[in-house]
Amino acid sequence: MFNSMVGRNHVSNKRDTAKYDFLNTKGRIIHSGITKDLDRREGELRRQYNQSGHIRQVGRKTTREAALAWETNKTKARKK
Repeated sequence: MFNSMVGRNHVSNKRDTAKYDFLNTKGRIIHSGITKDLDRREGELRRQYNQSGHIRQVGRKTTREAALAWETNKTKARKK
């Protein structure tokens, strides 16, 4: 039975995706998102925003699907 569940359509339960906020030096959130590598993403955001901010992980690592839902909800809340 287990083997029939493994395949292309199988949803992974791997908790390997981190949710984060990128904060500027004043502590204000200037970007939020998800990533599998916080250190790499922090460097990318520092270059993108040309700032010496830092990443703050939000909660625990989670599944990609749950992280995408969090990101969507956060985006919707910001637009209100």
